[in-house]
Amino acid sequence: MHGSRPRSAIALAFPRRKVKDYLVLDRTVMSTTSIPAAQESIGTRLRNLAIGSLFALVLLLPKILNLRRYRRTWLAFRIALAFAGASLVILPLSLWNSFTAAIAGLALFLAAILLPGAKADTTLADTAAQLGALVVVNGGEYQPGNAHAAPVQLFVGDERIWALESHMHPLLVVPTAQISSAAAAESAGDWILRLRWAEHTADFRYRGIFAEHLARVAESTLRSVMREPLPVLPQKRAATA
Repeated sequence: MHGSRPRSAIALAFPRRKVKDYLVLDRTVMSTTSIPAAQESIGTRLRNLAIGSLFALVLLLPKILNLRRYRRTWLAFRIALAFAGASLVILPLSLWNSFTAAIAGLALFLAAILLPGAKADTTLADTAAQLGALVVVNGGEYQPGNAHAAPVQLFVGDERIWALESHMHPLLVVPTAQISSAAAAESAGDWILRLRWAEHTADFRYRGIFAEHLARVAESTLRSVMREPLPVLPQKRAATA
């Protein structure tokens, strides 16, 4: 038949050497296309690892900042952070072409350098132990005289009550034995805790949705250490002659 060609003709049209060359060329093309895919998968893994590490760092940030109270621990943490950052910069560039890990490592190294040094910080528990306070409650905002109002914590003890600001500096000290009343009441959308002792008065203002709760807690705490006045005994009438 004129429409079909014999197998010998097909074999002559495509020699075996040509077929082998085509197969080798096809494998070469597949191997060259698989290299960028492998690099892309490594880059994706490194990017996901960097994002996960950043998220974990945000969650651990409060605990990490608490290490500043300990000078040696804070110094060791900064050295470890700098070493990890330098490793992420050097190793990826020497092993594979990935700039994502290098950028993350550079950020860690700069963070280790720019982090502030250790500071001598005292917690509320340490301050309460030094003052001999039994309970520490939120004091809202207190305005001493003509100065600006500042948020304070009330350190309640048997002998004295201290109102300390954020840097643990006392703004008010009240002898517990002289307290005559402690009452919380609402005023213009806020809550005011009014403390009276001797001939003095101090107002602590609470704002926000938890204002009433915080004011009530402080009120009950202060009342728990107030000393009840001694009962007045009635005087006996003088005997008439």
